[in-house]
Amino acid sequence: MRMLITLLVIAYLVGVGVTLAPTIKANWSTAPASQFAESVLADLPRALSWPATAYRSIAESPSAPDKPSAPDKPSSAP
Repeated sequence: MRMLITLLVIAYLVGVGVTLAPTIKANWSTAPASQFAESVLADLPRALSWPATAYRSIAESPSAPDKPSAPDKPSSAP
């Protein structure tokens, strides 16, 4: 059980790092330390909620298209 919890925590932290990677890459050498920290802190709530965001993107994705129905038969009524 400890191993499962450990793996879940590691996966969560890796996801946080992956979510923050574009912000860190963009501001690492171009911005002063104060702006870097400010941008990371601004993106931190989105990074910490990555499991919910991933779940919503999967749940809201369109499913397979419906099969087309057969065309209506012409009626033989006069």
